[in-house]
Order: sequence, then structure tokens, then C-alpha cells
Amino acid sequence: MDSKNGGQLQSELQRQAAAAIARKKVLAAYSDMSKKSSPTDNTNAAHMKTEPVSPKINSESWKKYHSAWQDYYQKYYSEYYSKAARNYIEKERLKDAREKAEEEEILSSLARSSAKVEKKAGLSLKTSGHGEGGANDSAENESENAGSRLRQIIRKKATENIKKTHRKRHLVPILAGIAVVLLILFLQYNRLIFAPIMAYVSPGNAPASEIEAIDPTITQAVSADPRLIIPKLNVDVPIRFDVPLSGVMAAMNNGVVHYRIAGASAYPGEIGNFVITGHSAGDIYSSNPYKYIFSGLERLSDGDLIYVNYNSVRYTYRVIRKEVVEPSDVAALVINTEKPLITLVTCTPLGTSRYRLLVTGEQISPNYEGAEKSEVYTPSDQDNESLPSNEPSFFEGIWNFLTGN
Repeated sequence: MDSKNGGQLQSELQRQAAAAIARKKVLAAYSDMSKKSSPTDNTNAAHMKTEPVSPKINSESWKKYHSAWQDYYQKYYSEYYSKAARNYIEKERLKDAREKAEEEEILSSLARSSAKVEKKAGLSLKTSGHGEGGANDSAENESENAGSRLRQIIRKKATENIKKTHRKRHLVPILAGIAVVLLILFLQYNRLIFAPIMAYVSPGNAPASEIEAIDPTITQAVSADPRLIIPKLNVDVPIRFDVPLSGVMAAMNNGVVHYRIAGASAYPGEIGNFVITGHSAGDIYSSNPYKYIFSGLERLSDGDLIYVNYNSVRYTYRVIRKEVVEPSDVAALVINTEKPLITLVTCTPLGTSRYRLLVTGEQISPNYEGAEKSEVYTPSDQDNESLPSNEPSFFEGIWNFLTGN
């Protein structure tokens, strides 16, 4: 021990001094590292050791990483399934080739066996016949083996055909059900398809070139047969007059109908509202030739001309307005007017009977000065709660038949 140094040896003091210097260097290095990684963090070294590391992830790098893995898996599975499909096709091809080769081998074996039997039978006539039985038995055994293999192949193919037939039988009820559903939908909703088409096709019997607008100032002699003519729509159709309300629907199978209610019962040329109604849609299988006669009525606009032949006089009307009303709004036909008017009535939208379209025109020829007002009319029946509709649809017809309407 050294009394000058507190009882410690010189070597011990040197070791402690070296350890202190090393400790200072380590602490200084650790402090510099913590300042570089987190300059604003003033916590001690022990706290930094226990704090978890949370690296910052760049979003662009992550997208590239994710896209790279997606491309890898897509290529991998694409190659995997394409390879599996090629293997399956190759196996089926080899299987078919093997079965065909077996059939050919069996048929050739049968042919060889038959030839051997015939040859042995021919030789047996020339020989003493000592080895004839053994040769015939060998040929017969070979023939039986070939026949057995052929029967197995035939049985296998028959079993496969039966399985295929059973699978097809399971599909028959499903296909039949789908066909029935499609047929019912067609029967019920076919008018939604064909009515818009017929709106742009001549609904009458005359070609489009035969109906042209006529100068209303020129008086022409016309047939006594009452007819409605709309040049823009190529409509030339007979008008049924004096039809009771209960018979309007049936009368529309023969043309358009003069529809009369109290307050709207005028005839052509009379002061009041002259009302004509017709169908705009019907089922494609319906026998009514006039089921689409008013399908193009929505195409009429203000200024279009409408002609009515009545009592050998041609009356000309010019469209002044259109409106859509509820089927029960019969009062929309009652118009307080001092002019002869015409109103065409049909169902809308096309293919349905949801609303009624009213197209109104005023008479411009002949001159109606001094014309009489329409007489007060009271229907003999009370079937005027709603405006006439299109023909009943498939299910509506069934319901009407069951209820007796």
C-alpha cells in the first residue's frame, strides 16, 4: 500500500484513471449519436435505450413495394393456371389416344386370332390332327381375352355416357323453368318493346307517301265515310260514331271511337269539344289491327294538322296544346269554349296505361262562324269513371277472365 495515495497502489490508481477516461469517451460518443438521430430530444441515455424504434415509411416506396408483389403473384398464378390447363388438355389428349390405341390393338388382335383359327382349321384337314386341339384352344383363349378387353372398354364408355346423360337431365328442369319465366315476361311486357318501335312506323294501312298535308283553304269533296287523318303520323283510320260508353273498348278493335260524355259531346263543326280515343299499344299477338294507331301521338306538336272527314265534309284542325292527366280525370275533357275543338285521347307512357295523353286542336277550316253549339248530352250508362285504356295485358286478361269483368 502507498500512504501518499490513500493506501492504494500506484497500479490501481492508473487502472481507475484509464477506466474513467474510457467512460467519458463512450458517453461523449453516445451523446453525439443521440443528438444526430433526435436533435430536439433532451432525455437521458437510459430512456433512449428503452424507447422503441419506429422507422418512417415513404408512401411512394410502399406503393412500389405493394405493386411489385401484386405483379409477382399475378404472373405466378397466371403461369400456374395456364400450366395446369395445358397439363389437363395434354392428359385428356393422351387418354383419348391411349383408348384409341387399345381399341385398335384389340381389333387387330381379334383379326389375328380369327385368321389363326381359320389357318389352323385349314391345316387340320391336311394333318393327322394330333396337335389340332392345342392350337385351337390357344387361338380361342387369345380371342376371348381380346373380346374381354373390348367389352371392358365398351362398358367404360357406356358408363361415361350414362353419367353425362344424368348431368344433362339435371339441367333440363332449370332450362325449362328459365324458358317459362322468359315466356311469361314476354307475354306481359312485349308491348313495352314494340310500342316505341311502332311509334315511328306507319300504324295505318297506307304507305307514308300517300298521306300528305292539304291546304285547308281549298274545299274538296270527300267520301261520306268518316275518317281521321293525321299526315305527320301517317294515320288514316275510320271513326266509329254513336258508340255507348260501355262499348268503346270493343269498338276500338275497328278503328278510333267518338267518345261522348256530358260536357264534351260535340260532333265535327259544332261549338264544343269533339273527342276521339284510340289505343297506343297492345300485345304483339293481339289480332286488333288498330292497337298501335295512336302510338305516335306524342310526336304531335303545336301547329300540326289533323283532318276529319264527316258527312262528306273535310274539317281541318290545328294542334294548340298537349297535356297528360290521370285516367280518372274525365273532367279534363270538359272545356268551356266558343270554338269547335278536337281532343285525341290515348294512353301514355308507351306500352302502359298509367296516364292519359290529351292532344287538343282548334278548327281552322271550314269557317265556323254561325256554327251551332253541341247539344246537352247525358250518357245512357254511367261507365265514365275513367278514360278508356289500352287492351288489358296478359295478367290483366287472366284476372278479368277469372273475375268476369
